[in-house]
Amino acid sequence: MDLKAFISGCAGKALTTAERALFAGARPCGLILFARNVDTPEQVRALVASFREAVGSEEVLILVDQEGGRVQRFRPPHWRNMPPARCYGDLYEADPEAARAASFAGARLMAAELYDMGLNVNCTPCIDVPQKGAHDIIGDRAFSTDPDVVIALGRAVMEGTLAGGVLPCIKHVPGHGRAMADSHRALPRIDATKDELEAVDFRPFQALHDAPLAMTAHVLLPAFDERRPATVSPVIMGQVIRHQMGLTGLVMSDDIGMKALKGPFAARARAVIDGGCDVVLHCSGNFAEMTEAAGAVPLLEGEAAARFERARACLHAPQPFDSAEAMALVNKAAATRVASLGPDPTVQA
Repeated sequence: MDLKAFISGCAGKALTTAERALFAGARPCGLILFARNVDTPEQVRALVASFREAVGSEEVLILVDQEGGRVQRFRPPHWRNMPPARCYGDLYEADPEAARAASFAGARLMAAELYDMGLNVNCTPCIDVPQKGAHDIIGDRAFSTDPDVVIALGRAVMEGTLAGGVLPCIKHVPGHGRAMADSHRALPRIDATKDELEAVDFRPFQALHDAPLAMTAHVLLPAFDERRPATVSPVIMGQVIRHQMGLTGLVMSDDIGMKALKGPFAARARAVIDGGCDVVLHCSGNFAEMTEAAGAVPLLEGEAAARFERARACLHAPQPFDSAEAMALVNKAAATRVASLGPDPTVQA
């Protein structure tokens, strides 16, 4: 495989000449889309096709954060507005089976829209477990403060996404729920003990360790590594994420452009790979930054390439489903909140 261990963003709704040249030369293994890249379904299909053509491969990953609630890049009038994860968690308190069915249905509906445009990864479910007093960057993106509820509904979202022919990506490993800061803006320090983290934060990731893809959290966990954020920590990536949690899938960094990480982009990218992540993620579409990062990452090879191939092997044609019945299940969870959902200003557009 001669794809690079790099997932890039792009600046606009069509690739520039410079971006095409960069992608043709660097051959990143994936492209992630944001609201700035989205207009109509036809335009998105053309953008996705042009990236595949530039890279010269149909095997690349095309990703988006389409969680529902604050974090969804595809919105009306062309796509459904979907509720945040917390709606399903609230329903679980009264009717666990209905909540699982609604979570599956919501994921299945979103996967259908993505599959139709050529996307094959939805960066969901968010299986962080928020704690009282934590920063609200996670907030209602999380299903619940109860790890057992997070596990049940996270599994349902994984299964619904896969049923729609799209790969799920669990996030943010090893857990962002206790963070007192937004890692887009600063490096959160989480001073919980090993026992506290293992009893709550780590449990959903252990339970969903078979996810094909996972995304890291840029958080400092002094209980395991006093100096390095999880994304660039060999201790946390190796001892915690791979060994203790048992994650078997491809692990990508969260966006290396976030202010939780420091230094030149080449150094950030190398630190991510040296820390044990399989793939570097850069999201902003800033051409100078993505060029620098792309030049610093290696080819996707060895065990990282094997994980990439195993993830792609999970892709299949969507299973039949009744979209009206699925939407009715989602509406039961969403109630009247769907129409009032707005974008999260702290999350990259």
